[in-house]
Amino acid sequence: MFEAITRLIREYNTIILHRHSRPDGDAMGSQIGLKHLLRENFPEKTVYVVGDDPKFFGFMEDSVMDTLPDEAWQGALAIILDSGSPAMVSDDRYRLAAATARIDHHIFCEKFADEEVIDTGFESCCGMVTALGVEAGWQFNRIAGKSLFTGMVTDSGRFRYDSATARTFRLASVLMDTGFDINQIFRPLYADDYESKELKAKFILKIRFTEKRVAYIYTTREEFAELNKDVFTISRGMVNTMADIRGTDIWVNFTETDKGVLCEIRSACYNINPIAVKYGGGGHAKASGATVPDRETAMAMLADLDALTGE
Repeated sequence: MFEAITRLIREYNTIILHRHSRPDGDAMGSQIGLKHLLRENFPEKTVYVVGDDPKFFGFMEDSVMDTLPDEAWQGALAIILDSGSPAMVSDDRYRLAAATARIDHHIFCEKFADEEVIDTGFESCCGMVTALGVEAGWQFNRIAGKSLFTGMVTDSGRFRYDSATARTFRLASVLMDTGFDINQIFRPLYADDYESKELKAKFILKIRFTEKRVAYIYTTREEFAELNKDVFTISRGMVNTMADIRGTDIWVNFTETDKGVLCEIRSACYNINPIAVKYGGGGHAKASGATVPDRETAMAMLADLDALTGE
């Protein structure tokens, strides 16, 4: 499955790892995990990680990104992780590399690397990186195992989503055998301080419903500014305050920013990806996102989601 990418890895001495901007646990986990997987098995190679600030996921071991000049990509292999489109990639200098590869589990939209392995059957990109290592017969060290397991946990909703399969657990067991302390993952991931609990309570009180029980929260630009939080915390971080409401199968969090209205869409059973794509976004069948220009367009998206529940 990964033969072509493995061949490129063996061929190039400098490898630069990219992932999507505003990273989640899977983006960071696949990037850090692959970095240490490569360093463990190819100590003679130089491996870098690039991208924007990890923010919340800065708690992950070795999460500091490298600062590189443009010349670093000359004669290098760039591997893009967990990114469904060129617009998602943090640091578009991957285009300067001598060769490019992509490993991703988002729904395919377009080809933008020389070699690509795209498989929506995986619960996470971290699962794909783990499968790559297993297929190649590579050794996993502790930090690779810990990082990749973190991405598996976060993108599978702690193994609750139906994307988690028997293969997920087989690969997870490979990672757990590296000997990391699982509490070092779960405690920082899911422990809340009082301020965070208070913020979630405010968002729960903002929940509204359409006629067909699509749940949504709309945060105006003024409200966003008053909260004094980063975009990730308010947009992606608050969307699942609407999860697990009985009778609600689709929920969406709208956040007004200077760049438009961020739309984080989730579903328990419907494929909401085509609606995200319609509005210029993408992602997964049950977890997608888009950025639309204004509230009017956001409400049009909400109407489409409402109609979807009746199909």
